[in-house]
Amino acid sequence: MTFAPMSWIILSIFILGYAGIIFEFCIKLNKTAIALFIGVLSWTVYFIGKPGVKDNLMELSTRLSDISQILFFLLGAMTLVELIDSHKGFHTIMRAIHTHSKKQMLLIISFLTFFLSAVLDNLTTTILMISMLKKLIPHKKDRFAIACMVIIAANAGGAWTPIGDVTTTMLWIQGQITTINVIKTLFLPSLVCMLVPMLIYSLNMKGDYPPTKHDFHTEEKEPGARLVFTMGIASLLFVPIFHWATGMAPFMGMLIALSILWFVTDILHYKHEHRQHLRIPHILTKIDVSNILFFLGILLTIDALDAIGVLNQVATALKQSIGNEGVIATLIGLFSAIVDNVPLVAGTMGMYPIADYPTDSSLWMMIAYAAGTGGSILLIGSSAGVALMGMEKVDFFKYMKKASIPALAGYFAGIALFAFFASA
Repeated sequence: MTFAPMSWIILSIFILGYAGIIFEFCIKLNKTAIALFIGVLSWTVYFIGKPGVKDNLMELSTRLSDISQILFFLLGAMTLVELIDSHKGFHTIMRAIHTHSKKQMLLIISFLTFFLSAVLDNLTTTILMISMLKKLIPHKKDRFAIACMVIIAANAGGAWTPIGDVTTTMLWIQGQITTINVIKTLFLPSLVCMLVPMLIYSLNMKGDYPPTKHDFHTEEKEPGARLVFTMGIASLLFVPIFHWATGMAPFMGMLIALSILWFVTDILHYKHEHRQHLRIPHILTKIDVSNILFFLGILLTIDALDAIGVLNQVATALKQSIGNEGVIATLIGLFSAIVDNVPLVAGTMGMYPIADYPTDSSLWMMIAYAAGTGGSILLIGSSAGVALMGMEKVDFFKYMKKASIPALAGYFAGIALFAFFASA
């Protein structure tokens, strides 16, 4: 591959910046700051190196329009989930799953995480499940294996619906996949990806956990908890239906769902001064805006690489050297264990035009599965893994020793099932 000098500069910015993101915990520089810096710097080089300010502004505006749809969607989804959590709506689930049996706990947590992730998203589900595990299993050593299984199940569950993982959402919003087809195609491979490591872990799960002092049945819920929980989950499920019925962008469905919950919680709590923490203006202060800005920076950088033609040249090189699209998609999944799946999928979308690879083609379906589940193999490969690292202070090599082989086995089992159905 031969690149122009401007292309080499932008590519170098991306590589150095992404290296900084991967080693964030070593260099002590926040990944969001790095992502925003390389995003703006890449476009600055693009503007300097290519004459025609008006055309450049039009290019940037067009790409920013696509990016903003993803960001607004994420903002709405994160707000809805935080609203449910603030009302302690998830405590009903905690009471239902409480058990002392290690094998039963593994089974319940795995399936619950898998299906919750499909509705919420893998990062939010991981934060929720780890928070619940801390109350269900007080001793960190006892819950480590199940915590690893949460990451695998959350990433597998997020891969088979358009709202379960940010990369699947990206593919859905940009028209590479559709709701019904991605569910039909990826449900069984994703389920197998979760079941294989769950069975491996179950072989070593014997006996009971020590009893916990926490009484889940007497803990008080916030006013309106059941209503907000029910409406919140229904609203998230409503988003793809709204998109299908109206043809409007998915973020519009998410925003109207958020506005309805906003009305409901205002009516519930406006008379009560001590309930202001349950209203949307306060909920918005708890949203992790740094994650949204991280996606903004990364997507801006990827779009700069696409605008100068780097991604197209990489795609051509992959076709010439490997050729098989299934192998390419499988490798993308393995790379996502090291490199965050957001830039990988964003780059792939730029490399393979939808005109050549139409909506719901096997390439897009396999990329949705591979990028979504491959991140479980290493702790830094997904936002869910990074969340576990922060919440439980899990060591990179400890996770690799405990989870990498089961996750890898599940990943390839899902790939094999996908290939079997694709060839049938």
